[in-house]
Amino acid sequence: MSSSPSNMPLYVIGHKNPDTDAICAAIGYADLLQKQGKTEALAARCGKVPARTAWVLEQAGMEKPLLLDDVCSSAEMICRKDVVQVNENDTFLHAYQMMLSNGVRNIPVVTSEGKLCGLLKYLDLLQLLMPANTDAASVRRMSASPVKVAATLEAESCGAALSDEEEQIVMLVGASSVETVMSRFADATERGDVGSYVVLCGDRPIVQREAISNGVRMLVVTGGFGVADDLLAMAKERGVFVLRCKQDTATAAKLIRCSRMVRHALDNNIVRLLADDSVKDLRTQLAHQQQDLFPVINPGDNSLMGVISKSDLIDPPRIRLVLVDHNEYSQAVEGVEEAEVMEVIDHHRLAGDLVSREPIRYLNEPVGSSCTLVAREYRYAGIDIPRGVVLCLIAGMVSDTLNLTSPTTTDLDREILAWLCETGGVDAAQFTRDFFASGSLLAHNTAMEAVNADRKVFEENGARVSISHVEESGLELFASRRDELDAVLDDLIAEKRYNLALLIVTDITSHHSVLLASGDDHIIDSLPFERDGDGVFQGPGVVSRKKQVFPAVCQALRVAAAHR
Repeated sequence: MSSSPSNMPLYVIGHKNPDTDAICAAIGYADLLQKQGKTEALAARCGKVPARTAWVLEQAGMEKPLLLDDVCSSAEMICRKDVVQVNENDTFLHAYQMMLSNGVRNIPVVTSEGKLCGLLKYLDLLQLLMPANTDAASVRRMSASPVKVAATLEAESCGAALSDEEEQIVMLVGASSVETVMSRFADATERGDVGSYVVLCGDRPIVQREAISNGVRMLVVTGGFGVADDLLAMAKERGVFVLRCKQDTATAAKLIRCSRMVRHALDNNIVRLLADDSVKDLRTQLAHQQQDLFPVINPGDNSLMGVISKSDLIDPPRIRLVLVDHNEYSQAVEGVEEAEVMEVIDHHRLAGDLVSREPIRYLNEPVGSSCTLVAREYRYAGIDIPRGVVLCLIAGMVSDTLNLTSPTTTDLDREILAWLCETGGVDAAQFTRDFFASGSLLAHNTAMEAVNADRKVFEENGARVSISHVEESGLELFASRRDELDAVLDDLIAEKRYNLALLIVTDITSHHSVLLASGDDHIIDSLPFERDGDGVFQGPGVVSRKKQVFPAVCQALRVAAAHR
């Protein structure tokens, strides 16, 4: 059985190229879920932490959320970790009993350190019972440890001290006439291998004596019969192992073959899976493999981590996600289609590519910040918010609403921000000044880093559009970086095949934006913004990508399409 979905990770995560609202909303909602009993909930991100957000986390005393590049399930996540396994030095009998008791026909074999040796299949065990070459000499010869033989027979050792080392042995059943048995001892002595013989007999003192006197390796007395004291003394003197077992001779002979170690029938030519192999890829890779069970190993040390069967790949467990501050797959972490989206908390438009197998909790409201919605969830639940989380939620709100001055601001934003500031003892105006002063993208980053820091991709009217937003305390640096920024937008068009790549640089002090665009000239010429003499779009009063710029872009797409 595969891991249950409840054992899969639960990540609360914002969009690619996350801004402060996305990261802080993830931190806040993960904390709330933990307090509500989902202790496995973990805040995550799918991009670099912006400088201002890093400042917030430092003020809050919090670590950066976990960085995730992909949320496809891995072999390690879905493999069965309670593995029925045997050691390479275990006996055939032990492996056979393990298979029967657990109802399995394949079983991994490991070393004492847990490293994978190979896979033991039910049919492979027949090699231990009957070698491919069925002549008498081959059937009688095998490798075995005297200690393992004794353990398999549950026998009493009463001769020389048993050896744990594996040896080449030759089985001889002493059921023939005394003359025949003595003749075989003589032949073995002449060949020089009598010291490898394991002789099985019941209550036959003459055969027992002949075996010991000829210096065989082991005498197995079957049927629960005893051995005379003088014979035991001779056995100890000559280094002959003597075992007494309850089984009859025929049964004992079969069990001795079962005392061989499983490594002699081990199939090492198998498909091994690495812990980080993608489940999505495994479905294709393993579809035509004849192998039924696939060990999953740690690539670092070859240790066995679990097993996967083909049936585990039919409907494998998936990583669970709560999406915050976005609801479009184009903006989500890689592999989101393979994950299980449990909830969405967002304040943006709805897109049509988010699907789920089961009904999910979907919270989407036209407010200024996702952190507003997360903070309200705390208040609804009557759960106290840790001060570090309070600071994060305030940061997300003042960032997205420019301290309630953005046209996206609602009465709920005003109410929640006032409540958070009172709860945390924070002066919103001073916090806003400190926040925006903590990092300038144009002053401390390459043009590419600045463009990608808060960039979202949209699909509208059959066009793919990238819109980046940079917020600065003044536009003094813009002119000196303009050519670099234009070049990055041109590269995005060439590499990503976007129809339009747009950069908004907002002066948060004057509530004025300048915009650069690259891409389809028909779309650019249709943008409803005035261009200055340098070809830069001017946006007086424009501060919101969602409320002001994106609707303008949608209008331009419609106009451009109508005039083609």
